[in-house]
Amino acid sequence: MNKAHLELCSSDEWADGLKKWVIPNALEGIDLGDDVLEVGPGPGRTTDILRDMAPQMTAVEIDASLADALTARMAGTNVTVLNADATEMPLPDDRFSAAVSFTMLHHVPTDAEQDRLFGEVARVLRKGGVFAGVDSLDSTDFRALHVDDICNPIEPAGLQARLINAGFAEAHIEVNPYVMQFRAVK
Repeated sequence: MNKAHLELCSSDEWADGLKKWVIPNALEGIDLGDDVLEVGPGPGRTTDILRDMAPQMTAVEIDASLADALTARMAGTNVTVLNADATEMPLPDDRFSAAVSFTMLHHVPTDAEQDRLFGEVARVLRKGGVFAGVDSLDSTDFRALHVDDICNPIEPAGLQARLINAGFAEAHIEVNPYVMQFRAVK
């Protein structure tokens, strides 16, 4: 993430919006179960909220400095932070009851890598497990926040088929003015 984007995603204002609107809307009606995977926590403002929603959680973060900072901050909690690439997770098949991802999928550089990430999430989820989350829609303002940063927004119209092709039994996409919410069941 570039500096401005990291500052936004680390801010109290962002955390407040996540807690009030983003996470409750994305997870409405979903039982996360006993062991949750968070893909791409970044600075961990989502992790702060999610860790109270499940007995055990694993956060997979590709950026070593962000993973190290989150590991230190989550010491002694129910969260294990893993510095790894979510397109090749060193985790066992069928482990997690649910997986979540909040506003990070557009940071995966290519569609092929996004599809590998979807496949990996399907692999590590138990049968019946849910993959849910939110990602931003493409816009001029959104692109401006990502100058000198990876920005590969997902086209909502094609996401359902991509998730099914990755190994999910069903997938549902909902588009709002600025974001796309998704739910896929293995």
